[in-house]
Amino acid sequence: MRWEGNRQSRNVEDARAGGRGMRLGGGSIGLGTVAVALVAGWLFGINPLTLLGLVGGGAAPQQVGAPPADDEMARFVSVVLADTEDVWRAKFQEAGATYREPKLRLFRGSTPTACGQGQAAMGPFYCPADERIYIDLGFYEVMKTRLGAPGDFAQAYVIAHEVAHHVQKLIGVTDKMGAASGRLSPAASNDLSVRIELQADCFAGIWAHDAQRARQILEQGDIEEGLNAASQIGDDALQRRSQGTVMPDSFTHGSSAQRVAWFKRGMQSGSVAQCDTFEARQL
Repeated sequence: MRWEGNRQSRNVEDARAGGRGMRLGGGSIGLGTVAVALVAGWLFGINPLTLLGLVGGGAAPQQVGAPPADDEMARFVSVVLADTEDVWRAKFQEAGATYREPKLRLFRGSTPTACGQGQAAMGPFYCPADERIYIDLGFYEVMKTRLGAPGDFAQAYVIAHEVAHHVQKLIGVTDKMGAASGRLSPAASNDLSVRIELQADCFAGIWAHDAQRARQILEQGDIEEGLNAASQIGDDALQRRSQGTVMPDSFTHGSSAQRVAWFKRGMQSGSVAQCDTFEARQL
């Protein structure tokens, strides 16, 4: 993926030990623990926000700063975030609206958020209450060594997916679906969660489509990396890897085939209208 030398976002905050900011919260977590907890959250029909404890409450005060200039992975994240800002700012302008940029906070182990205490063990997540994306960069090593999803474009897909949840909040999807979920059966609630996540995959594809058209970011093999990442974190793939069986009724993010299909749909069309998973009869 061509990213070196591109614009970096000013919305990256560093709350890690060793950065310019100060990390508050728990200690570091081994990669094995991260992988197990990550799979467990996606497996059993439990909303990852619930497992993170993101059910309300204010965040404790926290000192943060800009990442060190010599931190290559932080620079990569900053460039990808800037790329999403450019794409979604243009999309919102086309619709006669203004895009409000999210913050992205780097942390290690655990971190206070406006949604409650966040844990690295659940992977990257978005908190709608403070409009921040949270990521422990150790997750990228998990993707490579535990989930079979290496590559910088796969890493960028993860950020684009979380930004997509921010877009969903801005356009009203998050509030609307959150209100509806309280009236649904567990099976119907899981289905709603799948549709939310697949739309986020489609929106991530829109980022890839527009960024490539504007800046030619893709190199040979990048598309395959992105599709492989979407496939490796499908609910069926995670369940099969963890327990050897697949339980479709417990899916909360969608199957590998569904995640790949909706990511491709966004990447090929570049159209928000093509990402309406809520009206789709066949996911």
